[in-house]
Amino acid sequence: MDLDDFRREIETNLFGTIIVTKTVIPVMREQRAGHIIQFSSVGGRVGAPGRASYSAAKWGVEGFSEALSLEMALIGVKVTVIEPGGFRTDFAGSSTSLREGRPEYDSVVGATARLQRAYNNHQPGDPARAAQVILEIAAMNRPPLRLPLGSDAVKVIEQADLAKLEELERWRGLSISTDFPQEVRSIAGSAEGHSETSPLLDLRPSR
Repeated sequence: MDLDDFRREIETNLFGTIIVTKTVIPVMREQRAGHIIQFSSVGGRVGAPGRASYSAAKWGVEGFSEALSLEMALIGVKVTVIEPGGFRTDFAGSSTSLREGRPEYDSVVGATARLQRAYNNHQPGDPARAAQVILEIAAMNRPPLRLPLGSDAVKVIEQADLAKLEELERWRGLSISTDFPQEVRSIAGSAEGHSETSPLLDLRPSR
């Protein structure tokens, strides 16, 4: 994919989402209520070979929406990110350009393109049932931040998250080796009146 096509994907799927969201926020801020429902994808939780621009945009939607949820909670506005798997829409049909890429990447990129073409019209997801679930989510007082849709999405995300946790644990020692020694942190924290808890964790509202 050339850079112009990559940029168009980001402009549509990420900046389009941001622009529409920023348009509705003033109304919700005034009424101190609302529910922003964003559309991401299983590709926003797991990188899709051959769909780097799409995954980049959807991962952007995920990060934007998670940060947004922390901010909007202060004014009574809820945020939910919908993460569909395969549904029998035109997503993998004429509305999508699937390229098999360079021959040296055929075993991954080309195979993914061919698999998606074969998967079209055989996806497990029913769009009508998905619509009903989204309406149900919209009416909830305490909706989830993220909601995968479809058995395939749940399976793929579960496997990917377990792999991430295993990798985190495998490299834990190397990761935390970058901290100042404990005694230095304790002295600095006591002097400044700070706790050891990360400020990022402190900001997360309970759900």
